[in-house]
Amino acid sequence: MKKYLYAVLPVVGFLLILTNAFFGHELFAQPTEQVSNKYMTYVHLQPDWESDNKNIIFEITNSWHKTKEDDSSNHVFNAKDMQYNENQLRYVNDKSYVELRHGFSDCQEEWQPMLYRHAVDTVRHEIEYMKGSQLSDDPSISVYLDKDNTTYDLQSQQKKIKNGFAYFIPLCTIEENTSYDYSIRTDNTSIGFDVYFVKSNQELYDFYDSSQSFDYYDDNPACFGQNKQSYSGSCNSVSKNSGLVVVVPDELKPWVTKFNVNLYEDNGSR
Repeated sequence: MKKYLYAVLPVVGFLLILTNAFFGHELFAQPTEQVSNKYMTYVHLQPDWESDNKNIIFEITNSWHKTKEDDSSNHVFNAKDMQYNENQLRYVNDKSYVELRHGFSDCQEEWQPMLYRHAVDTVRHEIEYMKGSQLSDDPSISVYLDKDNTTYDLQSQQKKIKNGFAYFIPLCTIEENTSYDYSIRTDNTSIGFDVYFVKSNQELYDFYDSSQSFDYYDDNPACFGQNKQSYSGSCNSVSKNSGLVVVVPDELKPWVTKFNVNLYEDNGSR
């Protein structure tokens, strides 16, 4: 049955793409209160890092709920407003890296997918769902397996990440306090990542500062994951300036390390 579906789904995807040429806007345009900002961040670690592979890609989906009173509710993806190719030299853990953002709007713009891309992503989601690597049957929501890194143990991970790379991903919300579902996975099977819901970007730097405590939402085990290959969780009552901190050891091997990160504001409708 599964082999049969593997053949049928690409055909269905092609028909959706073809239908889009004639009825695309009617096919996918549905009113919703949840909007998204999708963007990609490319990180190049400078020579002062030990990793053989010095390239990391974060593909990020950040979805939040709008209201009629929200001034940004009518904003739609505008290439002129996006921070395309914003190339910045940054420092973390006293080591430098170059960050290049593509399509980042700092939560100021909504994102609407090209309709053929929406069809392709839907088919890919369904294939992953049948294979068991995707737990959500809703193509607009990604939920990944809770998969531990088995290359080394948690104790080793905690030592490794103190010299590793950490990255902060902000939330998109208009609420002072809210709840978020999130999921993250990597294609690099040689390392594990830690992910923490934190109260602000400052925690990115406090993580390495021995004189400061690293403050994250530790009262709920679903607000963080340690030494994972993929992980999904939910974090309640997080503040507006909160976000995710993702940490990996400085031991990346010779290929581009990719992370898929998804954040969904939960207003209780799911």
